[in-house]
Amino acid sequence: MRLNPFNTDNIQVGTTGGGRRMPGGRGGGIGCGTIVIAAIAYFVFGADPFQTAATIGGMQDGSAPQQQTAGSNENEQAICDSNAYAAETCSALDSLNQTWAQVFAEQGVQFQQPTLKFATSQRFNTACGPGSVNMGPFYCPGDQTIYIDVGFYDQLAQMAGDRGDFARLYVVAHEYGHHIQTITGIAQQIRSAQQQNPRASNQLQVLMELQADCYAGVWAGKNRNLIEAGDVEEGMRAASSIGDDTLQRRAGQRVNPEGFTHGTSEQRMQALRLGIQGNDRQCDEITALR
Repeated sequence: MRLNPFNTDNIQVGTTGGGRRMPGGRGGGIGCGTIVIAAIAYFVFGADPFQTAATIGGMQDGSAPQQQTAGSNENEQAICDSNAYAAETCSALDSLNQTWAQVFAEQGVQFQQPTLKFATSQRFNTACGPGSVNMGPFYCPGDQTIYIDVGFYDQLAQMAGDRGDFARLYVVAHEYGHHIQTITGIAQQIRSAQQQNPRASNQLQVLMELQADCYAGVWAGKNRNLIEAGDVEEGMRAASSIGDDTLQRRAGQRVNPEGFTHGTSEQRMQALRLGIQGNDRQCDEITALR
C-alpha cells in the first residue's frame, strides 16, 4: 500500500519509556505467515496480538477515556524516524486520522485522534493496567492509545515468507477500529450488554472484534488510490489466519465456538470485505447497538 509520508502535525506519538531501543524495521514486510506468532501469543500469553484483554479491562472500571496530550513535533519526528516499521506505522496513523476525521465531519460528529505509543520497555503502565510487549499490539480505551512493539513485526517477518505490508497495516487499522468504537460509545454499550447478559459475553465480544475488522476495511476502501495489486488478497489471508477456529486448530485444540472472542476465519474475512466494499454505517450494523 502506497502510504503518504506521515505529517507530525496530524499525529500524536510517544513511547512507553524505559530507554529500550526499538528493534527491527529493516524495511522488509510481513505477510500472512503471521498465524504462528498469533497462535503463540493467543494461547501461551493469553492475548491475541490483534486485540488484548486490555480493551475489556479498560471498560470494566467505568472511567471516562482520557485524551492524550501530543508531544512536540521534534520528538514525534524522531520517534517515527527510529526505523522503517515505525515510520510506516506513523504513516498509517496519519492516513487513518485523515480518513476518519473526514468520515466524522461528513456526519457532523466531533472527532478525537488516538495516541500511538511504541513500546520501548518490556513492561509498562497503561490506563487499562500493566502492559507487556508479550501482549502484542493493543488498544486501551482508558487513555485512547494504541500500543505497538515493532519487535512484533520483526518476529513476524522472520516467520513469514510473504513480504507484503498489508498485514501490518491491518493490525494498526484494526486497533484504530477499537478507538472508533470508544469515541462513538459502541465499546461502552457492548460492555454494558455483557454485564446485563454474561452468557452472551463472548458473542458480544466477537461482534465488537468483527466490527473493528470492518472499520479496518473502511479505511482501506476509502483509500483505494493507495492500494496496490495483491493488497486486498493479503488482507483476506491475514484475516483468515487469525480466525478463532483456525487458531484453535493450529494450537491442536478442537474448535470450540463458546471460546471464540474474535470470530471465525470466514467471519473475519467477511467483515474486512464488507468494510472495503461498503462504508462505516454498514459496519455499525454488525453490533446493531447504535
